[in-house]
Amino acid sequence: MQLFDNVNEGVYRTYVFWSSVLVVKMLVMSVLTGMQRFKKKAFVNPEDIASNPKLKLKTDDPDVERVRRAHLNDLENILPYFVIGFFYILTNPDPVIAANLFRTVAVSRIAHTLVYAVVVIPQPARAIAWLIPYATSFYMAFKTIVFFL
Repeated sequence: MQLFDNVNEGVYRTYVFWSSVLVVKMLVMSVLTGMQRFKKKAFVNPEDIASNPKLKLKTDDPDVERVRRAHLNDLENILPYFVIGFFYILTNPDPVIAANLFRTVAVSRIAHTLVYAVVVIPQPARAIAWLIPYATSFYMAFKTIVFFL
């Protein structure tokens, strides 16, 4: 039996769909950062203010930094999810469980951005929105490790 014979097409399609949603979400974070920079006139590169001598470089705007931290958190958590999610589909998981895991990660990561960078909600909202996909990724990693032992 070949390794990719274990891949259920439905599980793979669901993984690709929700991973694509997360890619779009991460791309939107770049736009959101840019929008905050323009709104707050918080530019970090000299060429960005060259046409307007009244502007000064500003690297410490709290609203811009909040969006940047949310984006960094995406990079730290979503990129490993892409890897472990792909490995997980090689274990021939139950399609319903896999679909719910993939959906849970995507929805929770979107919620994380909303409560962290868009409409700031006090803790534990952000912690919960971070923990759910983190634990889900950890579960998939554990199941993958056990499968390939």
